[in-house]
Amino acid sequence: MHHFFVEPAQIGENSILITGNDVNHIKNVLRMKPGENVLISDGTGTDYDCKIENISEDSVTAVIIDMQKDAKELPVQITLYQALPKSDKMELIIQKAVELGAYEIVPVNTSRCVVKLDNKKQQTKLKRWNSIAESAAKQSKRSIIPEVRPVLDYGKALEEAKEMEMAIIPYENFSDMTETKQVIAKIPGCGKIGVFIGPEGGFAQSEVDKAIEVGIRPVSLGRRILRTETAGLAILSVLMFNLEK
Repeated sequence: MHHFFVEPAQIGENSILITGNDVNHIKNVLRMKPGENVLISDGTGTDYDCKIENISEDSVTAVIIDMQKDAKELPVQITLYQALPKSDKMELIIQKAVELGAYEIVPVNTSRCVVKLDNKKQQTKLKRWNSIAESAAKQSKRSIIPEVRPVLDYGKALEEAKEMEMAIIPYENFSDMTETKQVIAKIPGCGKIGVFIGPEGGFAQSEVDKAIEVGIRPVSLGRRILRTETAGLAILSVLMFNLEK
């Protein structure tokens, strides 16, 4: 079933009005017809099973058949604090993080990040990254579109994570799997958690020390060294498995 997002204001008592670029996609790309079923989400966690009633030049009307709240979302909001990687790795990370249930993604500037974005480049990247997040949300039938937020300096990211119920930092020099499993086991009882992933060269020791000082818990991802584009997806997979009901 094809999946579309609308603003809450477009949802009526019995029907939903689709406008904008999705109209062209429905009409000319998918070549859908009245009577076909679609899944529509309002971006706040509510999904609607609908049937297309009418297709006009600039809008599509769909009749609501059923409604579900938070059916596709994890019970914990996970913020992925991803240190800026090289090349186009961030695009892959965003796509897969959305598929795995991340609530939002925050690019982070750390001491070993090679990539440096000025304001103009950042705005271009953010537009691209959020477009990827939207496509991934549609493909994976998410109820929300996770936001890719502007780049944060590492210190500000730590300050932000302090306000969450828990934050974790996978670290290659931390090898206590027993403690790691104990930390993971506590996450289902949290509302919001943060996950910190370092760049290609990893976090500097001083950065890990600062994280631990503010209460962020180090965890292990096993005996092998993972690439930055693998590490976040590995821990998100573990969290998703433990959080799914």
